[in-house]
Amino acid sequence: MIEYRNVRVALLGAGSVGSQVARLLLEHGDELAGRATAGLELVGIAVRDLDAKRDADLPRELFTTDAHSLILGADIVVELIGGLEPARTLVLEALGSGADVITGNKALLANHGPELFAAAEQVGAQLYYEAAVAGAIPIIRPLRESLAGDRVKRVMGIVNGTTNFILDRMDTLGESLEDALATATELGYAEADPTADIEGYDAAQKATILASLAFHTTVPLVAVHREGITQVTREQVVAARKAGYVVKLLAICERLVDTDGTDGVSARVHPALVPLGHPLAAVHGAKNAVFVEAEAAGDLMFYGAGAGGVETASAVLGDLVSAARRHVIGGPGLAESTHANLRVLPMGSVTTSYQITLDVADQPGVLATVAGLLAQHGVSVETVEQTSGVVSSGVTASSGVTGQGAGEATATLVIGTHPARESALAATVEALTTAAVVNSVTSVLRVEGA
Repeated sequence: MIEYRNVRVALLGAGSVGSQVARLLLEHGDELAGRATAGLELVGIAVRDLDAKRDADLPRELFTTDAHSLILGADIVVELIGGLEPARTLVLEALGSGADVITGNKALLANHGPELFAAAEQVGAQLYYEAAVAGAIPIIRPLRESLAGDRVKRVMGIVNGTTNFILDRMDTLGESLEDALATATELGYAEADPTADIEGYDAAQKATILASLAFHTTVPLVAVHREGITQVTREQVVAARKAGYVVKLLAICERLVDTDGTDGVSARVHPALVPLGHPLAAVHGAKNAVFVEAEAAGDLMFYGAGAGGVETASAVLGDLVSAARRHVIGGPGLAESTHANLRVLPMGSVTTSYQITLDVADQPGVLATVAGLLAQHGVSVETVEQTSGVVSSGVTASSGVTGQGAGEATATLVIGTHPARESALAATVEALTTAAVVNSVTSVLRVEGA
């Protein structure tokens, strides 16, 4: 039997992911040691409550409430507490002691990433975080290492399983958002307070991590444009399907050229219309997928489970094997690459397409007026679909905007635009809301992946 040098591993947190990491490490320690060429000794698990119920049956003697002492006796610290504090303080303490750190904490990285990477580089330690984005899907290492010699143009992904589950049920079963959310909560996909998911905060945190990696530039969380799915209606989803699209909440990170000709980057999260023929349109349930467009490698798709205790534990253990190998080989950790230092551009600099649905007066000249407003703002019309014969009550429930008069006929216009600057499109929508011939702007969705 081969004798390996032992690497001491401290685990912070024993929730759904942490307990599975501990279980798998204890059950498959010998096999993992062979891959890492080092023995992986779990020296302890720091928790707040020693008597809390766990998802796995673990030896009680491993548990402690003294995280600080546990960190000081470890070569590798696995942080799975979540949140900002005490996670930030403990991770900085671990890095300061010279230990490598593995984390699945997207909020921590999104808010304090530069500080943590600088702390690791100062002492030659390594910070691993494959589990922070898209659960079991290997996306961090491909962006960080495999594509380091390429020029990534765009990263577009479904990175929140809860919202994808909700939108998928709205599309395939015709459910309302409220009903689909209730099912997601019942099945454990959504938290009791689903705000972080359905308002796009979770996806925005992941977007800042992906953008920073893909473009070798620090992209702060505050620079990520964010919209959730709470305004998406069953009617929009049905109309999207009829038009050949599916609605998805996307995190989009892309390289742009600003108006002055300089390179920049953008990161955004919002609902979007995805053509049914695009690979992301086929991502169902609570699955995640990340679509990467690179200059040399072309299009790459990463798909799989975006959450779950066992699934996410797989990513953590992959990082653990890599960290243990580094300890055996020696040398300083791999520093984060932010050498490009590209400008982070605002949402208005993005080029995209819109599908705009209008409730308008059904009378001659309306289409010409609407087309004129789009042209006035430099937006070109690609498609127009009109449905008429509806009698207006005089007030639209969605906006409270008074129409042409009670009892007058109205029509629905669905306008697809050619790609244009987001700033021009937003100004166009604003102009349409105040146009005399428009009763209301009932829906605005961006089109992505066409």
